[in-house]
This record gives sequence, structure tokens and C-alpha cells, in this order.
Amino acid sequence: MSRQLNEQELVRRENLEKVKSLGINPYPSEQYHVNAKAAEIRANYVKDSADYQDVILAGRLMSRRIMGKASFAELQDSTGRIQLYVSRDDICPDEDTDYYNKFFKKYLDLGDFIGVRGRAFFTQKEELTIHVTELVLLSKSLKPLPVTKKDAEGNVYDEVSDPELRYRQRYVDLVVNPHVKDAFVKRTQMYTSMRDYLNAKGYLEVETPILQPLYGGAAARPFTTHHNTLDMKLYLRIANELYLKRLIVGGFDGVYEFSKDFRNEGMSRFHNPEFTQIELYVAYKDYEWMMDLVEEMVEKVAMDMHGTTELQVGENTINFQRPWKRYTMYEAIEHFTGVDISEMDEEAMRATAKQLNVSVDNTMGRGKLIDEIFGEKCESRLIQPTFITDYPVEMSPLAKSHRSKPGLVERFEAICNGKEICNSFSELNDPIDQRQRFEDQLELGKRGDEEAMVLDEDFLRALEYGMPPTAGLGIGMDRLAMIMTNSDSIQDVLFFPQMKPESGNPSPEATDSTSDE
Repeated sequence: MSRQLNEQELVRRENLEKVKSLGINPYPSEQYHVNAKAAEIRANYVKDSADYQDVILAGRLMSRRIMGKASFAELQDSTGRIQLYVSRDDICPDEDTDYYNKFFKKYLDLGDFIGVRGRAFFTQKEELTIHVTELVLLSKSLKPLPVTKKDAEGNVYDEVSDPELRYRQRYVDLVVNPHVKDAFVKRTQMYTSMRDYLNAKGYLEVETPILQPLYGGAAARPFTTHHNTLDMKLYLRIANELYLKRLIVGGFDGVYEFSKDFRNEGMSRFHNPEFTQIELYVAYKDYEWMMDLVEEMVEKVAMDMHGTTELQVGENTINFQRPWKRYTMYEAIEHFTGVDISEMDEEAMRATAKQLNVSVDNTMGRGKLIDEIFGEKCESRLIQPTFITDYPVEMSPLAKSHRSKPGLVERFEAICNGKEICNSFSELNDPIDQRQRFEDQLELGKRGDEEAMVLDEDFLRALEYGMPPTAGLGIGMDRLAMIMTNSDSIQDVLFFPQMKPESGNPSPEATDSTSDE
């Protein structure tokens, strides 16, 4: 069933046919040889110089002011906008005035991709402009770009502010809000900085399966799918930890992966069911060593991206300069609640949680209760980057028992701006202890904990061959990107965040004729 077109779309399709009637291909196949960008010309052109006198640019037509035989327009490429001066006599040297009077003035629409050739100059109003000598259509736009904002004088601005439209139609958001690109450019810089740091240490970037016969490596509920040929259930990975550890067993000293992981859980401005993390495993190291690495690497990321370790994030000024503050889990809870829970059993812990107005239920074991108390009473109050160390064994089925504190494991999380950004262990490499931990998780699953881990016999078999002492790390790239780009929502650092299906209502659009004079 074909979609019903609105009035503006009908006009654009009529213009499409009129363009064709002039013998112009609205979707040409030939490559267009661009030799300059708008930002480059803006940065380098000096008035009356001999530079940029034969430039070829391509981009979207974003505005147009018709002035008889000559017009001004704006072209937007991937680096920004630049003004065009278009004269009938220049682009119609063979006296084919229809090319200007019909094609340029009437049949071109805002949003169309065009290519122009010309020379740079400054107008009398000192506006950098390209005097166009050749103009071609590269691709016809059949939908108008949203126009949603006017100033007090009635001037119309192309700007999308509605989050529903911005996140669902990111391609439109990027066109009319070019500054949105900055967060994604910075995100790529963040990845590059980390890769450079880890590669310089000799660690190997690897890839591990996304479709897994068993999910593991984290406490989370998975997405399930089915492989038709093998007739078996598969899971989208919730973590890549168990596969990376297999590679340490196999003889690599250090491996890391930027992994897409999937967890079937709630959504918020801090959670997306599909997310990215980097996991790193290094042989012959422990969690104390890994804390030093995290401080050094994240400090480097801040410097590479911003030239400083001090960043403004919302209302907070955050400083990533080493060293970061450190609390044990029990110390943090006592510091923020005044209650020492270190010697409490499960029932006492449950009663304490209720006294602290922390919501709990009977499916929660001791570890889950501690996690809820910490999350409710401590996490949001940790603004500067802080390490929380030495977790109860019940919370960490894959971490090594603490060398000097019975009942605890060698684990840390880094908290920043009120949210966890990384998690790390001295990895458990005792296969007998690991089997018992998995079996304890199975019991939690029987009690109704949907995030309890499953037992992975192949991973246990790998450990039985022997895994050296190993430090492991996982950093949530989306949350770190939020901090590094001063973004309020995880949706602002994901090109295509998960959304509910559209209701069927058309997206808000306004006429673009107000930008045409």
C-alpha cells in the first residue's frame, strides 16, 4: 500500500518531472570531483588573493534568495555552509535561460544536492561567497526538511529540537543541526585515543562471537534468537568476557575488543539495550595494576579530545587528572549512609535496606541487596571519578577472592558523574571455585533472579587447562562518551538509539518556502 503524499511532497515530485523534461538527470551516476570544502575555504581564503579561484564543491541547497537575473544561495557540505552567488549569464553561457529561469529558480528545492564550480570572493558586506560558473543537480530531495523555529523578526531557522524526531530520524537531525555531528566526531576520537594507548602497549585487538550458544560474562537478561539450519537457540551476547579469557588461556598476553553487547533490560537516558563497551584482559596483572591503567588511559583520552583533564559536564566540573579517589564498597556505603553493613547477614541486610528506604524483594540475595543499597544511596553522589573497590563475593561470580579480606573479591568499578563507567576484576582462574560460583548463580536463578549467570561448561574446561593470573576491564563507551561530550542522554551519543515503533502519525514538517525569497 503506497503512502499518501502531502502537498509539499506532491510539489517536489512535480518538480522532479519538470527537471526531467528539461533533459536533466535528477540522479546522475557520474562521480563529481570535489576539490574543496566550505570550512577549508572559510579558514584559508584571504580577500583578493589568487587562492580558491577554481573550486568545486558539493552539498545540499539550504537557502535561496532570488534577485532577478542573479541570486544568492547557501550550500551546506559536511563541514558547514558557504554562500553562493548565482548569475544567469554565468551558468547559462549558451543563452539557454531556461536553465536559470526554470531549473534554478523554480524546479530546484531546498535540500537538493548540487555541485558548483566557481571562485571565492568577498561581497560588499564582507560575506565570503563562491561566484558560481557551473551548477549541476546531483540528487533530488523529495521530502522537505523541517523548519521549526522563528526569531522575533519572523526569520525562519532550520532546527529540529523535538527529541522524538531527532532520535528517530537522525539523518534529518544531522542535516538541520550540523553541530550534532560534533559529539560523534569526538566519540570517534575517544576510540582512536584508546586504541592508540592499548596498541602502544602491545595488546591485540580481536573479535569474538556476537551470537552465542550460552550467554555469560555479566549479570543481565539476554535477547534470544534461533538459528534455522542448526535448529538451536542462540543468544545475543551480554558481554564478551568469557571468550576473551579463552584467548588468554590460549597464550595471548593482552587482548581487547570494542564490542556491541545486548541486554534485555529497561531503557532510560543512561541505558540502551544495544550498547558498546571495551573489554581488556592482560595476563600476569591484577586489579590494582588495572586501576592505574584506567586512570592513565582516561586521563589521556581527556587530553587528546579536549587538551585538558578538566571538563564541564552539565552543572559539574569534572577533573580526570590522576590520582582518583578510592573507597571500598563498604566504606562508601558507611560514608554516605552512616551504616556499617560489612558484618550483616542477608536478613539483617534486607532490614537495613528497608530502613534506608531502598526497594528490595525476596528474590534478592545478599550481593543484590548490597548492590541496591549502593546504587540508591551512593552512586549518584560520586561526581568526580572515583574507584569503588573490594566487593562482596556474592556480587562478583567471575572475580578472584580477595587475597587478605575473606568474603570479598578483588574488583573495582569507576564511578563518574553519578554513574558507573567501568568494571574490573582480578579474574578468577581457579576452575573449581569458578564452578561453585556458577552453581551458586544457578540457585539465584531458581529463586527468580532473571539476571543470574548460567553455567558454561566449555569456559570451565578452558580454565581447567590453566589461565595465568589476569586482570580484566570493561568500560561502557556510551556512558564515557556522554561525559566526554557533555551529553545529557545516551541517545545523544548513539546515531540510532532504540525507539518504539512509530505510531503512524507523520513527522512534523513545515513548508520550506519561507526560506525562499
